Amino acid sequence: MTVDDTVFTTQRLRARRWRDSDLAPLLTVYGDLDAMRWVGDGSALTPDDAVRWLDITRANYAKRGYGMFALESLETGAVIGFLGIVHPGGQPEAEVKYAFAREHWGKGLATEAVTAAIAYGHDVHGLTHVIATTAPANAASHRVLLKSGFVRGELRDNGDGTATQVFEWRAASLRELA
Repeated sequence: MTVDDTVFTTQRLRARRWRDSDLAPLLTVYGDLDAMRWVGDGSALTPDDAVRWLDITRANYAKRGYGMFALESLETGAVIGFLGIVHPGGQPEAEVKYAFAREHWGKGLATEAVTAAIAYGHDVHGLTHVIATTAPANAASHRVLLKSGFVRGELRDNGDGTATQVFEWRAASLRELA
């Protein structure tokens, strides 16, 4: 008997809870240094980090009912990216995070996934405010967030000579997208 771990679907994607078998695609997506230049210190995810992240994600499912999800192509069934609503470092604000394998960039999949994730967070978990953080120079991610109903927020000083651009989504934004 198979458990349906689907969280939501879109026209081209199925978001589902993480499985042990997601470690390889997780390392592929988060091991791409070109993509990781926009994340943290730019380092690739290590196998130990991936296992730890899987454990944290499972704890988030138990605590909040949501976390990071694998994104499967409905056409092929392959895991092509990851997305979730999380609270990094225990921050009070829910934050959307996402990444796709390089060959799936520029196809509108991130906008499709983020928009659906926000609707899921609102409709199922009652979230009325979600943030997203990006590198100030990550124009592609800025476009995804703006198309998904976010508005540009503050530019946070990270205290180390770098900054983070914050985007915010509020429940009223969902009605505007409909």
